[in-house]
Amino acid sequence: MSHAPRPLGNNGEKVGRRSFIGGSDARVIMGSDESALLRLWREKRGEVIPEDLSGNLIVQLGTVTEDLNRRWYELNSGNVIKDVQRRAQHQVIPWMAATLDGVVESTGAVFEAKFMLPWSFSEEAAAEKHMAQLQHNMWVIQSRSAVLSIITGGGKWVEMKIPADPLYQHLLLTAEKKFWRCVESGEPPHLFGVETPRPRIEAVRIVDMTSSNSWADLAGVFCQTRGAFLNHEAAKVELKKLMPEDAKEAIGHGIRAKRSKSGAISFDLQVAEAGHAAL
Repeated sequence: MSHAPRPLGNNGEKVGRRSFIGGSDARVIMGSDESALLRLWREKRGEVIPEDLSGNLIVQLGTVTEDLNRRWYELNSGNVIKDVQRRAQHQVIPWMAATLDGVVESTGAVFEAKFMLPWSFSEEAAAEKHMAQLQHNMWVIQSRSAVLSIITGGGKWVEMKIPADPLYQHLLLTAEKKFWRCVESGEPPHLFGVETPRPRIEAVRIVDMTSSNSWADLAGVFCQTRGAFLNHEAAKVELKKLMPEDAKEAIGHGIRAKRSKSGAISFDLQVAEAGHAAL
């Protein structure tokens, strides 16, 4: 038996938010927290009111720094952000929509402003955390890219460019369709439980690593062994030329060359046996 979502009074905004899946909802749907998924399902069905986030400091910091974030991005990138806080709806799917932080005017990229804590911050973790929201919003407005603009509590600003990922978006759309069917039917949803592709991040920064001791140590080894490595690679090329075409193995002067069934030649060091020592 189908159970339609029940309205919760006359609050138009709350009723409006229940009528579609947005970017922040996508993160819950693609996440691993089943209790959050069930709460979102009940919210969309009108059985509970949306969670009050006015007492969540991190959420409020993101809200109050959003305008600064956008202005800082425009100042440092030279790009202009349009369509700030515009509600966009998918052209074909009526329950799929997004409230955009903005759109980069020159490229059409989705703009997303975030505040994150400085400890344990990494670009990879940030991209993974917000990937569902970014891919959802890109799909809604048919954009091929997104810009993730992050201000951290440590006074750092990071710009990340995220391309649209067709495979991720396919999985996302599948999960959202299943969730929305549950909203309409009244059947409780389950976690999607599919491993999504790792985020692809466009490299945009030049980083100074002179303060890293590990980088200094490894850079020293790299520089010291560069010449020997080039000689080593050149010797392998010439040794392969010298090996007869019908030879399965070639042995001599401390090395052994082996030809695989596919024709590839590999080299090993040959350890001299005590009983075969040259006289």
